[in-house]
Amino acid sequence: MADRIRVLLTEEEVDRRINEVAAKISEEYEGRQIHLICILKGGVFFTCELAKRLTVPVSLDFMSVSSYGAGTESSGVVRILKDLDEPLAGKDVLIVEDIIDSGRTLAYLIEVLKQRGPKSIRLCTLLDKPERRVKKQVKVDYTCFTIPDEFVVGYGLDYDQKYRNLPYIGVVELDNK
Repeated sequence: MADRIRVLLTEEEVDRRINEVAAKISEEYEGRQIHLICILKGGVFFTCELAKRLTVPVSLDFMSVSSYGAGTESSGVVRILKDLDEPLAGKDVLIVEDIIDSGRTLAYLIEVLKQRGPKSIRLCTLLDKPERRVKKQVKVDYTCFTIPDEFVVGYGLDYDQKYRNLPYIGVVELDNK
């Protein structure tokens, strides 16, 4: 059974939009340092591209959080698989995600990180699916693209660990033959 991938956002569209969002973030954080928290694994592609374009000082840390198994639906149970290496006290934190849909993972994560004393916490995502939002309190500060409720891959997003390396955002069209 082979999967087909339909291009939703081209590499050029993604690149252009990351430039625009990075410019906005740089302007809003002028004179301050941003502590980026990359949510692994999917967020690493977007985080690297975003960080390269920021004109303010940047520090970087990584977390791995899971609410998915091998399928396409969230299990609803959030687990921290890898915690941060650095303390957050007094830092301007920007959580960088590949995609936000239900908001369950981010709602949980933001509450955990708030307890660590950061100066501020904001949220940046490559893709947002607001129509799937269950946790309405999750406020996305910087969004590259709002997309329809389709299962997407590429640019770090995967389907059962495949397709992360695609340079564009595509929709998986499962071939059930």
